[in-house]
Amino acid sequence: MGFVLRWLAAFVLLALTYNPTEFNYVRWARDYGSKNLSIAVLVGLLLLIGYIIYLRATLRSIGGFGMALVLAVMGSGLWVLYDLNLLSLENTNVNTWLGLLALSAVLGIGLSWSLVRRRLSGQADVDDIDE
Repeated sequence: MGFVLRWLAAFVLLALTYNPTEFNYVRWARDYGSKNLSIAVLVGLLLLIGYIIYLRATLRSIGGFGMALVLAVMGSGLWVLYDLNLLSLENTNVNTWLGLLALSAVLGIGLSWSLVRRRLSGQADVDDIDE
C-alpha cells in the first residue's frame, strides 16, 4: 500500500504542475500569476520542493539508468497496448495523462525502491541505522 501512496503522491504532484485540463499550475501562473505574483511564487516553490524530494530519492535509489529503464518498460507496455488495438494515441489529452502516469511511475518506484530492495535482499541500507 505504501508504494501506491507514493505513486499517487507523485501523480498528484505532476498533475498539479501540468495536465490537459484548465486546473494546473502552469496554466494558472501564465494567466493569473502576474496578478498574484506572491502566490504564484509560493506555490511554485512548494512544487519545486516536492520535485526535489522525489527526484533526489529517485536518483539515489535507481539512478539515471534505472529511471530510463522504468520509462522504457512503461513505453513498451504502451506500445503493446497500441499493437493490440487496446489503445489509440490520437487523443492528445489521453497522451498527456499517459505521460503523467509513466513519469509518476518512475518517481513512485524511485521513492519506494530502497524498501523493495530491503524486503527482497533482507539487507538494510546505510540510512536505516535507527531501525
